[in-house]
Amino acid sequence: MPLLVTDHSWTQTESMVFISVPLKGAKKVDIVSSDEYLKVHFPPFLLEVFPSELVDDEQSSAKIGNGVAVISLTKRTNKLWEHLSINDKETKREVRERALSKMQEKLAAEAKNRSEKKHNEKKYTLKKMMNIESEEREIIQKMKDEERERTTAELEAWQLKESKKTEEEARLKLQSQSNQLSKVRAVKHKSESDGSGGSKVIFGDEAERKKKQVDLPAPRVAGNIQVSFTPRVFPTALRESLEDWHPTPVSLCSPQWLKKQAEARRVVSADIEELNDLREEERNPDWLKEKGNKCFAAGNYLSALNAYNLAIRLNRKIPALYSNRAACHLKLRNFHKAIEDSSQALELLTPAISANAAARARAHVRRGSAFCQLELYAEGLQDYQTALKIDPSNEALQVDTQKIRDIIQGSAE
Repeated sequence: MPLLVTDHSWTQTESMVFISVPLKGAKKVDIVSSDEYLKVHFPPFLLEVFPSELVDDEQSSAKIGNGVAVISLTKRTNKLWEHLSINDKETKREVRERALSKMQEKLAAEAKNRSEKKHNEKKYTLKKMMNIESEEREIIQKMKDEERERTTAELEAWQLKESKKTEEEARLKLQSQSNQLSKVRAVKHKSESDGSGGSKVIFGDEAERKKKQVDLPAPRVAGNIQVSFTPRVFPTALRESLEDWHPTPVSLCSPQWLKKQAEARRVVSADIEELNDLREEERNPDWLKEKGNKCFAAGNYLSALNAYNLAIRLNRKIPALYSNRAACHLKLRNFHKAIEDSSQALELLTPAISANAAARARAHVRRGSAFCQLELYAEGLQDYQTALKIDPSNEALQVDTQKIRDIIQGSAE
């Protein structure tokens, strides 16, 4: 039960009320206020004020310094109060319930606004990225069109040039054949007129072929080309696929598998000298988890904690190890460590699906228990309510949640 603060003081003007609360060395102060309720909580002390008149919560303020919290409340009506707080117990209970209900609604509205703002920011970012990508595609398409037009123009120019060249070669060839035929006729006519024997005539085509044979280049000199292969990332056959969509059930060289193996090697190599002293089964996280469970069931919480610590050093991706270690910390009253391990377990238990519902409920209950042990009942209530949403038929969980509500409302026995 929290200790009620009785040594606070207050002063007023016609428009303001100033409340001074000594913090007694507290490092963390939780202040909750509304138009008709004020709570100052710094464990294990608690101050509740039920103003006799309504105040303006939006214009009120609080300052903390030099071991004192000064709360400034703005009155809705300008007049002096006869007393600071109302004394009727029933009225206090109703005011407290209304204030806590409004606070929960306010927190829910703020969370919704944050979610909507984040969603709108993501939507705006996505729209901007799509516009940028569209502009880039237009630029690329424009470059492609320009390159296509330039290439087409060059091809047409080359085709025209080749056509002219072919026509010119055909014309020259026809002219050469005509000249050769004229020469043959002239030689034949001369031979017939002289009465001499036929002479050997070398036509132009044969002479050109002989000339081309003489002008052929010499064979190229043989040489060697140096080839260097990329070293393998992992000693497996090169025919194995490294893609994520490899059709085999387990690809021993997929990027995910290689990443997990590298991470495991880093963890083991960090403590290789210490791990060399362990037996083969003691290097198995599953065996260590079972050993920790047996020690916990026997009440040997320190041994269970050591087993879970070693298992986590070997594999940091098993949420049950963090959740079980949080249970050990609860038994050993290491509440801050219990909160840390429970939070780590919940982080690993994402996304939230039906298969991990029971594990998530246990982690929420263990973190909520640690919060309550630290007298942070509001935070503990949130974890218990989350666990109750996961397992609404759990009667023990319903009873514990109601007890925390009663403590917060100040009606616990």
